[in-house]
Amino acid sequence: MMSLQFYDSMARGKRAFEPADPSRVTMYVCGPTVYNYTHIGNARSAIAFDLLFRVLRHEYGADHVHYARNFTDIDDKIIKASKETGAPIAEITEKFAQVYLDELAELNSLAPTATPRATEHLPEMIALVERLIKNDAAYAAENHVLFSIEAFDDYGKLSGVDRDEMIAGARVEVAPYKKNPADFVLWKPAADDEPGWDSPWGRGRPGWHLECSVMIEKRLGETIDIHCGGQDLKFPHHENEIAQSACAHHGAPLARYWMHNGFLRMGTDKMSKSIGNVVLTHELLKEWPGEVIRWALLSAHYRQPLEWTDDLLRQSKRQLDRFYRALEDIAGDEGDAAPPESVVLALKDDLNTPEAFAGLHELRDIAAQQEGDARRMALLRLRAAGRLMGFFTADPRAWFKAETQDGPTEAEIDALLAKRAEARAAKDFATSDRIRDDLAAQGILIEDGPDGATWRRG
Repeated sequence: MMSLQFYDSMARGKRAFEPADPSRVTMYVCGPTVYNYTHIGNARSAIAFDLLFRVLRHEYGADHVHYARNFTDIDDKIIKASKETGAPIAEITEKFAQVYLDELAELNSLAPTATPRATEHLPEMIALVERLIKNDAAYAAENHVLFSIEAFDDYGKLSGVDRDEMIAGARVEVAPYKKNPADFVLWKPAADDEPGWDSPWGRGRPGWHLECSVMIEKRLGETIDIHCGGQDLKFPHHENEIAQSACAHHGAPLARYWMHNGFLRMGTDKMSKSIGNVVLTHELLKEWPGEVIRWALLSAHYRQPLEWTDDLLRQSKRQLDRFYRALEDIAGDEGDAAPPESVVLALKDDLNTPEAFAGLHELRDIAAQQEGDARRMALLRLRAAGRLMGFFTADPRAWFKAETQDGPTEAEIDALLAKRAEARAAKDFATSDRIRDDLAAQGILIEDGPDGATWRRG
């Protein structure tokens, strides 16, 4: 049987995955800064690595995979949002952390083992900075503490950034207290009207990069199996995490494998709040079922760019409709089956979702050619394969009644069916047929039976 293999960003190639301890597989994903609604590009990372979490659980057992995804709940953007809105920082961060969790739940994302918050780890952050100073990897200057990149020879190895070019670029606006223009902040002073914590270097708050190293160490250990995040985090965030963690732990690596997802694009540009070309996840969820959005996010390989369009969502909905139509035959069936190897092997090969999707289509075609118990078993295997990926969790009958961004609501349909029933009782078949045809034109299919009419979205 083929072993798991993932593309390791540090090695720049696929590697067979071998956890340090198969009974405790560890993974960490950089989560959001909670000051506003997140865009669908943020969700891509969460869903790609939710799939990784699912595959690891399938391979090693649910109790043996430990997954942490953090919340950054202290940051300049959060402070700015508080000043602009007048809302307390805790209120802002609590609101948007919960919004993020609710959104991902609608996208069928499993809850991580831990969701640590930066503000829960201030004593450990201060202790890590003290350790780095003691190890001659950091220095205090003008109420700041900075990491010295000269202390870590492998700085730039993950991202491939040329150190000389990086330093030249950093000189454009270099702080006078830095020994090297590329040295980065571990601790910085806080203004009187900003949140801060007492430290040996004065009242202040941690640098962004410091937070993840500390949360990883406390929740998962010094060296974890897999560290994940968006491609844009390779430099400087992940590069800085690697440097400070190694220097604090006598050279021990932060992670044994590094995985990064590709950008989500709108036209030719990367989706970005700074550009302004963002699609907010919570707005999309008002228009589309979560599984449709999830299907669209996984339709391309996680390392490749993904073009985000309305047409992609429509195609995803049509494909899921075909699967749910097939699965209507086992609606309410509590039977179980193992997901077929065709799908499992595709996922074990660096989360190859296009190949896994092809496997799902093949399974549906096989089921269509079967009858009786053979068809039922084929559909159970199809459902199991989809659920491994986070799909087919709805009751098929409910799926076809779900409201979409176009078409009448369930209440409107039920009201029209009531009028149609009255017309049929009065033998007004012209009105009855007109209501049926009007609904059909809107994609609502009516099926008359001995117990009355039922409907579904076509």
